[in-house]
Amino acid sequence: MENNKREQIVGELKRAYAGELETVQNYLANSVDLDGVRAEEIKKALTADILEELGHATMLAKRIKVLGGRVPGSMELDRNQQFLQPPQDSTDLTTVIKGVIAAEDSAIEGYEKIIELCDKVDPVTQDLAVTLLGDEQEHRRAFVGYLTEFERKQS
Repeated sequence: MENNKREQIVGELKRAYAGELETVQNYLANSVDLDGVRAEEIKKALTADILEELGHATMLAKRIKVLGGRVPGSMELDRNQQFLQPPQDSTDLTTVIKGVIAAEDSAIEGYEKIIELCDKVDPVTQDLAVTLLGDEQEHRRAFVGYLTEFERKQS
């Protein structure tokens, strides 16, 4: 694989790694901060997803290293998830659910970019991205279901 292509792939892997870790941080905050009887299901789902997202970050870090990159520390990671910050109203479940969907959409877009970038040049990274894409699509589907249910109950 040519060096320029490898650097592009490592750059996208680092972006995905940063996104996964930011998601872990925000899922943790929301899983603790939410209040109310209806919040329990969302809190449980977020708590379960924390471990999976952390696993994604671990796989990405290992792949970065294998490709000759350096795994970034916390001071090198961008933070972009305005949409997933814990809301001021700790009973505002809809905002959190929509934030999770936005985070999953962002991850899906990132993995699709990695899949395309790796086509015919890095099948191992492409395979990893396909697996992670499937996981993120599954997470998104679950939270779309929560959103549908919560919006119905509010009507």
